[in-house]
Amino acid sequence: MYGLLRELLFTLTSADAHALGIATLEALEAAGPLREALAARLAPPPSLATSRMGLRFPSPVGLAGGFDKNAVAPRALAALGFGFLELGTVTAAPQEPNPPPNLFRLPDDRALVNRLGFPNDGAAAVAARHARTRSDGPMPVPVAFSIGKSRAVPVDVLPAVVDDYLASFRAVRGVADFVVVNVSSPNTKGLRALQGPELARALLQALREESERGERRVPLLLKISPDLAQGELDALVTVVQETRLDGVIAANTTLSRGGLVSRPSVVADIGVGGLSGPPLRGRVLEVLPRLRAALGADATLVAVGGVSDAADVRRCLDAGADLVQLYTSFIYEGPGLPSRLARELAR
Repeated sequence: MYGLLRELLFTLTSADAHALGIATLEALEAAGPLREALAARLAPPPSLATSRMGLRFPSPVGLAGGFDKNAVAPRALAALGFGFLELGTVTAAPQEPNPPPNLFRLPDDRALVNRLGFPNDGAAAVAARHARTRSDGPMPVPVAFSIGKSRAVPVDVLPAVVDDYLASFRAVRGVADFVVVNVSSPNTKGLRALQGPELARALLQALREESERGERRVPLLLKISPDLAQGELDALVTVVQETRLDGVIAANTTLSRGGLVSRPSVVADIGVGGLSGPPLRGRVLEVLPRLRAALGADATLVAVGGVSDAADVRRCLDAGADLVQLYTSFIYEGPGLPSRLARELAR
């Protein structure tokens, strides 16, 4: 049934289709009885539950950051059968998206390209919205918030960058089960420089120390780029170990355009931006065993990039991941995907 709906949605621009999808989820968010009935029907089988970072995940299949940037529909998304959600990315300062067009489809590759650049209402406003959601009762799944650098903060002024991330962390820590530190989006100028060992160490150490203040330590994961060379990856993993982060999400979108089947002229017309979907699958599966070997059994590894079916989930888990995330396949396969993957995994 979604195939026909997708054909209609794909007649819209990617941005308009996404806005329509979010509006539909917001309506479901407000329709409590309908949402609860849907959640009961689509709940993952109990056999899939897993525990990491002191949290119970009903399923290892979660939603990646970037879909619900402003935390407007978390209960609706959880009702679709996701085992956890990553909301945001949020920044300390509210900001608009990069100039349109900034979101594109590559249907022949079942991929997306975006250069949105962390549009959001600001960490404090988004956290307040989620606090109101939580006031209606506990969330049925763990909820993470992704934090990123505000566009207005220059990346070469490290104290300002650290303060900017700390402001976002402080805003969301009270409503987040864990926090994802995004230093790897290709769509904020200079952001990936924060993956260099010296800058990463300063930022992650400050966040780690902040996470230990207060009554509850908030787990921290680092989201890395798939475009890191092996030496760069090894150096960053060393920083993760030194700063005692809880784990890594591999990986963010890529600047590479290798291996695409879409016409080169179509790809060239789109221009710059982060590519997501099946073209990332090989790189993610290559990186996961190396991360597991380096970080050990206690680290939490989350795979994201090209996960489209239960076989992809199983390959990621076998390669060392504890959890997996979806985004692009959710667009192409529709809202029934998380519950379908859960049923197939259970079988």
